[in-house]
Parts: sequence; C-alpha cells; structure tokens
Amino acid sequence: MITLENQKRILEAISSQRANYPSDAKHAASLGIATSVYNVLKNGQTDKVLSEANWITIARKLGVNLRGEMEWKVARTATFEYITAQLEFCQQGGLSGILCDLPNIGKTFTALYYVKGHRNAIYIDCAQVKSKQRFIRKIAKEYGVNSNGRYVDVYDDLVYYLRSIDTPLIVLDEAGDLQYEAFLELKALWNATEHCCAWYMMGADGLKEKINRSIECKKVGYTEILSRYGDKYSKVTPEDGKEREQFLKEQARVVAKVNAPEGTDVNQIVRKSGGSLRRVYTMFELMKRV
Repeated sequence: MITLENQKRILEAISSQRANYPSDAKHAASLGIATSVYNVLKNGQTDKVLSEANWITIARKLGVNLRGEMEWKVARTATFEYITAQLEFCQQGGLSGILCDLPNIGKTFTALYYVKGHRNAIYIDCAQVKSKQRFIRKIAKEYGVNSNGRYVDVYDDLVYYLRSIDTPLIVLDEAGDLQYEAFLELKALWNATEHCCAWYMMGADGLKEKINRSIECKKVGYTEILSRYGDKYSKVTPEDGKEREQFLKEQARVVAKVNAPEGTDVNQIVRKSGGSLRRVYTMFELMKRV
C-alpha cells in the first residue's frame, strides 16, 4: 500500500530530478507516464492520479525508500571522490572509461548520486537489461525517447537525441552481465555518438576478466570496445593486501561517522564490518530496530 507519506516522498523525488531534463514531456516519458498526468502530479494532486503499480514503478526508478529504512547519507570516501572526478571528466569532455574494482566499495551509490545531480546523465543497471533490445530500450526510456516502437526506430531516435543534447553521460553498472549481442550494440552506439556522448562502464574483476578473455579468444568486438573506453581499467583500491585492508577500513570509518546514530562507537563498527560498507549499513539497520 502506497501511503500518503510515500506519495509525498515520491513527488519530492520527481521534483528534485526535473532539472535533469529539458522539458516536462521528456521527464514524464522517462517516468513512463503521460505529460497530462505529470502536470497533475506537479500541481500536488495525487488522489486517483496513478495506480499502485505506477507509484511503485516511479519509486523504484527514483530510488525512493518505501519501507522506512534509514537513508544513506553521502560520505566523501576515496571511492566517492575518485569516481565523481572521473564522471565529471568524462561528461565534460565526451570521453569514456572503465572502472573494474572490488564490489561493495560504493561504486553504485556514487554513480546514482552523480546522475541525480547532473543534467543529461543517466544510470543503467546492466544486470536488469542483459539483452540487446532491453538494453537499448532502457537507455531510450531514461532519456524520455520513445522506447516502445520498432527497435530500429528506437535505436535511430536514440542516436539522434544523444547527438542533439549537451554532454550526455551514460553510466553502465554491472556491465559484465550484458549479453554478447548487447556488447556489440554498445560498440555500434558508441561509434554512432562518438565525441557527442560520454560513457562510463563499471564492474567488479569479472568484467575485466570477461573482456580480456574475449580479446584473447579473438571474439569480435571486444578489442574495439576496450579501445573505445581508453584501453585501460581504472581501479580505486590498492593492490597491496595490507594497504587495501587499511583503505577499506578507512572508507568504512568515513561512512560510519557520517551515518552512525548518536552515541555509536564508530571504531567498533569499523572493526566488526571488516571494511564492508554493506555490513556497516546492516549493523545500523539492526541498531535502529532494537
């Protein structure tokens, strides 16, 4: 059940995201609703405007918490600063890059935070859109381009739109989950938008291994993909084991300090977490429920 409080939070999220789109119509299309419905919501009216399913879909898209879980405040960790700087550099210059690093260090959080505050920047969770068609249609929908027509029209309209707007940036998270056909289409889309669109691919070590293995096996497209993304893999965490352990604990400390309930022993939280940001979050959730 979507409560009035939930509806209020969803409306606030819609309002805060509006600046990232050139028009109400584009924003409405990205949310999957008609412009007329969007205008009603914009005026603060919610009664019988959307179905429960529509509210849930928009809440999911905008990352609105419906269960009353704690809000994760921004902590400017080394990972946050590094990825933010890379995203800004790519978007401003129409460049591309790849980050392959450990899971659970704040990659996704940072990317989502960045795109919420930057015009024409979108985030794609590739694990949810593995096939070629779902992948391209998802990008189109995020930009408010028609995503429901013939695939060839969706693709052409998307290319045209990306070449028409200022400094678009597409962040591809969990990129290693894309199917082979989607990787080839990604290469084609990069070619079609060269110098017009920035791309940033993120994943764990599996992404690096997949690309390198495919290149070694001379699988068509992967050498070109790596070349288009700068011919190198970026990494935040240190290679040395002891340095990496210290790095992760320091990140956990920074995050815990910002998000800890009053009176929390931050050092104890860091020790118990072992440097895992997910464990820090879980411990805070458990503390809140006690």
